[in-house]
Amino acid sequence: MSLWERFRTGLERTRERLQKNLGPLLGSRGSVDADARVRLEEALLAADVGPGAAERLIERSEKLLERDAGLDLRAALERTAAEILGSRRARFEPAGERPWVALLVGVNGVGKTTLAGKLAGGFALAGRQTLLVAADTFRAAATEQLEGWAERTGVQVVRARPGADPAAVVHDALEAACARGHEIVMIDTAGRLHTKHNLMAELEKVARVCGRLVPGAPHHVLLVLDATLGQNALEQAREFGRAVPVTSLAVTKLDGTARGGVVLAIADQLGLPISVVGLGEGLEDWEAFDPEIFARGLFE
Repeated sequence: MSLWERFRTGLERTRERLQKNLGPLLGSRGSVDADARVRLEEALLAADVGPGAAERLIERSEKLLERDAGLDLRAALERTAAEILGSRRARFEPAGERPWVALLVGVNGVGKTTLAGKLAGGFALAGRQTLLVAADTFRAAATEQLEGWAERTGVQVVRARPGADPAAVVHDALEAACARGHEIVMIDTAGRLHTKHNLMAELEKVARVCGRLVPGAPHHVLLVLDATLGQNALEQAREFGRAVPVTSLAVTKLDGTARGGVVLAIADQLGLPISVVGLGEGLEDWEAFDPEIFARGLFE
């Protein structure tokens, strides 16, 4: 399946909601009248684009339609969405660091541990020596999940006893990675509510330990957000950004929601690039984020 087909399939429910609410309006040309604008706003809000992002998307699309009589509304929306989504870009991969240390953070239940296993597996299958660090010492199942993914791809896992200090686990793992010459170190942290200040302080401590053991680490802080949470994901991202310097975002569970428009809201409101999207449950059901293909998958 091509990248376009994967995105199109993953965004099917969101796209169907948009098309159901807009219908033939997407094929219209010329200026958008008041009634059509109301319908467009309502459809975008129903897909969880959010009021601010919806307004900007509509305004920019209207200007495109004025400048280019050959465009229909669908093409104008697609082009504008791609511009919003692509205004900032980041790739989830090393840029020469060794070891390259990536920290995965997020609230409980967003699919962070699963994504950590998939990403580590992807690096390992590409021939990169990868170490997974099970720094979620509160949930025994998290370590078991990581070990399950690791067995399938040949990734090494560092684990600790339940209840151990996560920062100490990370310290020992990074010492081992440096000694063994690992290229990639991926740290799966415990899911934590962004409102729990003690847990957010613990996350800051883990990040400090990374920097003491490996200069410049963590080199990438990947905040994992659940697309099914819609606008609630925005507040989570803001709070995590206050605790650690978020490099980019991963958006999971896009295949299970009709609220995929939240990705537009995230890009518009947070000013953070999206690097990874989750499109299913399998080992390869994730993709590096492509703004143009994503926008096409929303509206085509």
